[in-house]
Amino acid sequence: MLNNTATRYGAVARFFHWSVAVLILFNIALGLVGENTARTADTAGWLQTLYSVHKTIGVTVFALAVLRVVWAVSQPKPEPVHPERKAETFLAEMIHWMLYGAILVMPLSGWVMHAAESGFAPILWPFGQGLPFVPKSEGVAYMAGAVHGLAARVIYVAVALHVAGALKHAVIEKDGVLARMLKGVEAGSPDAGHVALWPALAGLMIWAAVVAVPFVAPVPERAEGAAAPVEQAQLASDLPVWRVEDGSLTISVQQMGAAVEGRFDNWSAAIAYDEESGTGEVTVTIDTTSLTLGAVTDQAKGPEFFDTENFSTAQFEGEISRVDDAAHEAVGMLTLVGQEVPVTLAFDLEIEGEAARMTGTTVLDRRDFGMGAGYEDESTVGFAVKVETNLTAIRQ
Repeated sequence: MLNNTATRYGAVARFFHWSVAVLILFNIALGLVGENTARTADTAGWLQTLYSVHKTIGVTVFALAVLRVVWAVSQPKPEPVHPERKAETFLAEMIHWMLYGAILVMPLSGWVMHAAESGFAPILWPFGQGLPFVPKSEGVAYMAGAVHGLAARVIYVAVALHVAGALKHAVIEKDGVLARMLKGVEAGSPDAGHVALWPALAGLMIWAAVVAVPFVAPVPERAEGAAAPVEQAQLASDLPVWRVEDGSLTISVQQMGAAVEGRFDNWSAAIAYDEESGTGEVTVTIDTTSLTLGAVTDQAKGPEFFDTENFSTAQFEGEISRVDDAAHEAVGMLTLVGQEVPVTLAFDLEIEGEAARMTGTTVLDRRDFGMGAGYEDESTVGFAVKVETNLTAIRQ
């Protein structure tokens, strides 16, 4: 029998229940393994596959959950086998509603987090990795991740209680509660007339709290946001000095075949430049601990790459020269993770009155700095790192 009755679950409801249950339990296991595996060159490929499978299963669970809810709404709900046990029945039905919420909230929050951040472990399907109305945003990814984490804790509790209750009915009471979900046998009375409004409201309140807490709780300050501004270098130059008003310093690298974009939030630039001769000097000091790089920020700051614990700053010192009209270049040395490498930054410079705007780009090879030595090919992390900078400055 495909449909539910007042005393049994039909084949469709049983299919949704067990398929979702197996997928969720497997996905929980994958998530726990991933969280407890060190991020290194040796584990990068394995973790990429693990999390791709984890995300793909999550999307599958969400699709099945939507279908399950639609089917459940169209079907009669089997009556409790022991409606006279008020507290037990209330708890059992509240847990059911907690699980209904889990199979919707947990995969959806994970999907939003994936869509909002860049890099690492794509969903295994051909339909793209984004979601409509979900921007690439660290804030959105943080909130979705917080909901996802809280949802995981709720589902751990709900699954444990649900399994304990099922075993109690099957082993101790042998009353057919588990059997009607396993085999579709009948159990209970069709005339119980039970109304499950309050357990549903209790479950709804729990999930409302799970979703709301990350939005009302204070967001922890990022270490880079709390850091003192980088001290600006002093130039021993007779050329006119320019004070940077605002700007950005971003990087982009190919990871698992897709571009991952990041930025340094804390940096300073000391600039001396003569408009007439088109010559000058520049020193850029960068707080490498202020790096954000999508989903792989922590790994990028780790010892295999920027090693920010031992090398918290990088510095570029260069000589500026005009190439042609607005085209310029700064040629100098970049000191990063203890390595000094020659770098040429090509940039355009436009000056109007006392204000200047500069946009520049260069491409570095991470191997020149000994970064990611364990990633010997580009299948995981590309060799080329594109650096882009733009700023506005005022003549002093």
